[in-house]
Amino acid sequence: MRPEAPPFGRIIINISMKIEKWKTLSSEYLIQRPWLTARRDSVELPDGRVHPEYYVLEYPAWVNVIAVTPENRFVMIEQYRHGLGDVFIELVAGVVEDGEEPQAAARRELLEEAGYAGGDWELLTVLSQNPSTTTNLTYCYLARGVVKVADQHLDATEDIAVHLLTEAEVRNLLARDAIKQSLMAAPLWKYLATK
Repeated sequence: MRPEAPPFGRIIINISMKIEKWKTLSSEYLIQRPWLTARRDSVELPDGRVHPEYYVLEYPAWVNVIAVTPENRFVMIEQYRHGLGDVFIELVAGVVEDGEEPQAAARRELLEEAGYAGGDWELLTVLSQNPSTTTNLTYCYLARGVVKVADQHLDATEDIAVHLLTEAEVRNLLARDAIKQSLMAAPLWKYLATK
């Protein structure tokens, strides 16, 4: 007889094992620019071993928005991404500015990049792109009932097309791995799985 599987979403943890934090012995900044800050840490592991070169990337907090119109259309954007050298369909996203609250940043980005505002907002999930090497979190919002209120107000380096997609079209993009940004695909999957 097979053992019964744990309920969906339940995590089984071996509580007899205690994971301890590492101790930072020293830090040195290698580069500090508005969009790239990298440091090299020397760290001591709980068992006393020293790792003299552990690299960490520091970023500000990020936001993204699953924006849905009253007609149940997803407000998605399309833009070129130089890292992979191609054009991709994405959620509206951006950086949380100094002193700005994440939801305020998400609302600002939706207005600037797509010209949409309003609706009912909730925090859907908070993710890290890679907790082993990056310091920031991404706040993923769900905004239901957003409406077009303005033209785009893009940064000098932004060239963004706005698309209104059906749920079936979004599911198809996800199923084909066409949404490459994992910090966008994960909240979309969560929303579609739990709505």
